[in-house]
Amino acid sequence: QVQLVESGGGLVQPGGSLRLSCAASGSIFSINAMGWYRVPPGKQRELVATITSGGMSNYADSVKGRFTISRDNAKNTVYLQMNSLKPEDTAVYFCNADVREYDVGPSDDYWGQGTQVTVSS
Repeated sequence: QVQLVESGGGLVQPGGSLRLSCAASGSIFSINAMGWYRVPPGKQRELVATITSGGMSNYADSVKGRFTISRDNAKNTVYLQMNSLKPEDTAVYFCNADVREYDVGPSDDYWGQGTQVTVSS
């Protein structure tokens, strides 16, 4: 079994910054892509950013130039640095990881419990 634990959410004023962290633990052989998704109030889940094990990243247009995703493979941890935050960034942010628990067989998708980010003055 694999667990993803997020931290770093909170309340911030517009224009401020926050850094989210997500650490994976448990039965892990390797982790492929990791990413962040969010669920804004009253809306569907949307992609924020993803990053491959090799460090290639992908961003939603709405966060390009403001958010930066990174990962520490040795710590099985992914980060999301969020700058120039806007009220429309308010959402519950979820960490996602594509994990292989064994050296053979398929990988499985795991999700964190979510962390609230509120951008408001």
